[in-house]
Amino acid sequence: MGDYWNVLRNNFPEIASGFLMTCRIVAVAFLIAMGVGIFVGALRAAPSKMLNRIGLVYVEFFRNIPLLVLIYIVFYGVNQADIVSLDRFVAGALCLGLYTAAYIAEAVRSGVFTVGRGQMDAALSLGLTQREALQKVVLPQAVRTVIPPIGSLIIAMTKNSAILGGALGVNDILHRTRQIYNDNFKFAETFLWATLAYLILTVSVTIIVRKLETRLAIRR
Repeated sequence: MGDYWNVLRNNFPEIASGFLMTCRIVAVAFLIAMGVGIFVGALRAAPSKMLNRIGLVYVEFFRNIPLLVLIYIVFYGVNQADIVSLDRFVAGALCLGLYTAAYIAEAVRSGVFTVGRGQMDAALSLGLTQREALQKVVLPQAVRTVIPPIGSLIIAMTKNSAILGGALGVNDILHRTRQIYNDNFKFAETFLWATLAYLILTVSVTIIVRKLETRLAIRR
């Protein structure tokens, strides 16, 4: 175990820097994924066929494009076309968030359909419009019922963030670990710490999701 500890001790600042970068990427991508996912999920559950189709196009577009291809299109394609200048962090977090949002939207849509029709009818009878009833009554209940699948999607998003290091050169956990390995050529001793870092992140998300599920569970 001496070599393992030596690798950690000699490269702790680099490993810690990569860990913090991954946390930043996941945090920003999470905000994008939840905001866009809930909005698109509401479109998918809207009574308007036009809105429903707009949501469907978004979901099918992002679900059927590999994340790596999306990253290349957004970062290299957009920058080369001089449409807008995106740095590696912004491009990576944006792609990761928009990609995950498509799956969150479908989870939210399924959650909306688990809410009884009587909830919508009661809201409409109180004078709320369809949009207000969906926003204030149905969606809050729907999100609470889909916390477990959304939690699984956030864990998957955390693991997918490892793609950014190789595709964009973002200094995340995996990218930093590869740099350390290129210096010492100790594969197991180096990548063990990357494995543990990702485990810390995913287990932390799992604990938070379970606490939220318990706290916000709908009592029936």
